[in-house]
Amino acid sequence: MVDISFLSTDRGAIHTSSAEALQVLLMILTVIFAIATLEIKKLLYAVLSFCGMCVSIGALYWLLDAHYIAVYQLLVYAGGIVTLFIAALTLTTLKEEKK
Repeated sequence: MVDISFLSTDRGAIHTSSAEALQVLLMILTVIFAIATLEIKKLLYAVLSFCGMCVSIGALYWLLDAHYIAVYQLLVYAGGIVTLFIAALTLTTLKEEKK
């Protein structure tokens, strides 16, 4: 007999309506952070907004039970890429201040 219990739609402690509301909230936050990343003039705040967008996308993946992709999103994009952006921004502004 094949066990198909993994196909059930039971979401555990979070009810489906609250999970759907949380997903919609995270989608709206992701779009707001993405627009803010493009529209903010100060680069440091744009990078922080990009980090917020990456974290909210990671949270969406976690809610969709794609845990491996969520951890990858948080480690690589929200961690590594944002750190690289901030380091490049810091080095660039130091060179501009010396001129």
